[in-house]
Amino acid sequence: MARRPTKTDRRAGALMRTRPVWLCVAALLAGPAGAQTLTPDMLRPERDRISPSATPAATTFSSDMRLRRIDDNPADAPAPSRIGRIPTYGVPVASGAAVTGYNSLNRRRPARRPYPGTAKAPVSPGPGSPIPIVPEPPLTIPPSSLANKPPLAPAMAGTVPGQPPRKRLRPDLDPFGAVGDYAGSFLVKSAVEVSGGYDSNPGRFTTPRGSAFYMVSPELLVVSDWTRHAVIADLRGSFTGYGQQFPSTDGSISGVPTNVDRPDFIGHIDGRLDVTHETRLTSQARLRVSTDNPGSPNIQAGLSKYPLYSAIGTTIGAEQDFNRLSIGVGGTFDRIAYQDSQLTNGESTTNIDRNYQQYGGVARASYDILPGLRPFVEFSADTRIRDTDSDRSGYNRNSTGGTARVGSTFEFTRLITGEASIGYGKRMYQDTRLKDLTGLLTSASLAWAVTPLTTVRAISTSSLDESTLLNASGVLSRTYTAEVSHDFRRWLTGVGRFTYGTFDYQGAGRTDELYSASADVVFKLNRTLQLKAQVRRDEIKSTVGYTTVSNVVLVGVRVQN
Repeated sequence: MARRPTKTDRRAGALMRTRPVWLCVAALLAGPAGAQTLTPDMLRPERDRISPSATPAATTFSSDMRLRRIDDNPADAPAPSRIGRIPTYGVPVASGAAVTGYNSLNRRRPARRPYPGTAKAPVSPGPGSPIPIVPEPPLTIPPSSLANKPPLAPAMAGTVPGQPPRKRLRPDLDPFGAVGDYAGSFLVKSAVEVSGGYDSNPGRFTTPRGSAFYMVSPELLVVSDWTRHAVIADLRGSFTGYGQQFPSTDGSISGVPTNVDRPDFIGHIDGRLDVTHETRLTSQARLRVSTDNPGSPNIQAGLSKYPLYSAIGTTIGAEQDFNRLSIGVGGTFDRIAYQDSQLTNGESTTNIDRNYQQYGGVARASYDILPGLRPFVEFSADTRIRDTDSDRSGYNRNSTGGTARVGSTFEFTRLITGEASIGYGKRMYQDTRLKDLTGLLTSASLAWAVTPLTTVRAISTSSLDESTLLNASGVLSRTYTAEVSHDFRRWLTGVGRFTYGTFDYQGAGRTDELYSASADVVFKLNRTLQLKAQVRRDEIKSTVGYTTVSNVVLVGVRVQN
């Protein structure tokens, strides 16, 4: 059964019937006649190639129906014969599309850019040259910007319909700092350090005797997260244990205890009640548990271990703002009590003559000159009343004293922050045989951010303390510390520290000097775990010929939350 001609067949037949007409025109324009061959789509006839020797003006038809000289493009090959092949009909899809010129909106079409790694598209030929057929490059899809990245929740990405875009979080200045946990409206941060090492002279003896030691140091910080009022609790403690017992006698002046283990705890709880925007009530409860420092002349001879003392106190006050002027007053109470001393012969001696109560008051006025500069003046006065009328040396050490300071707080573009002051202190004793304890007092706690990775700190403390040394009315203690901290990486920090201190036992003719230099390295694994190492050298020199040297090596781990 014969196939019924289609519309395409009828269109091709009509074109074949009109073929002689335009072939004759082509023959007249081309000159000598030549053989013709149809292209596979039956719509674009081309002339067979004629040797240049037969006719110097041989021509052929190109795909755009224009006459071309074979000599202009010798690479043109004769079209293959269609005899024995199945013809194809129609026009290729998008055969008339262009990538240059103007689109329907009268806008110039942008030039197509090749994908990275592919050859550039050839320059379009000009008039009179054949159009080369360039294969389309394979379509390559560039990798997504979210490749190999975990997807974000819609709430975190800020793409939840109906919600405003999520604000960008501020950069974390301490990416390895403790995060803490919330207990109600309180932020709780806790940590514990466990370390061990070797101390060449733990008792600060004139004849060094070394021992290995371990130290456990827990910490707890609780801060309220309230719009008004505030409560802060900062509790820190440590226990240092040595694995060696020391002999009960030594050539040093103060004697040598057999057991040099030392507990230490310091903590305070601060509260603030905002009555109004300008009026605040403040309070503090504090506790300190420790022993006398090794090498101190206050240590008795023949001790089996250091006696503990506790210092518990409180402060209640109020602050009032008058525009830029702020005035604060407070009352203080402290109680200092010592344990009985345990001797190596099994006996014990009382330390009740070292116990006393202190009642005092403090007043402070400050003026806000600039947002980062707030100078102040401070006055304090107190009275110390001992549990006994006379101490072991027969002196009545009840006294009254006071201090006056002038200083300022600093906060210059967050580069220098802290507080510094200088003043004068005086303490007068009821026993006329004891001279007044006086001296210049300095106090500072400054931090200077030299660079985002380097911080310099300056710390200074001064105080008028009690002493049991014969003929000494008291001791004027001063310490000065300089510290440089540098982050080699955010997870690797080096700290260098130097401390110089003086202890002036006024009335006894003795002054001790302390030199301490240390280097620390902190390796932060994550926000929870840190590794620490320290090398330290301590040296004490006294005007009475007492000198001790100690070298300490310490490594440990810190776990924080």
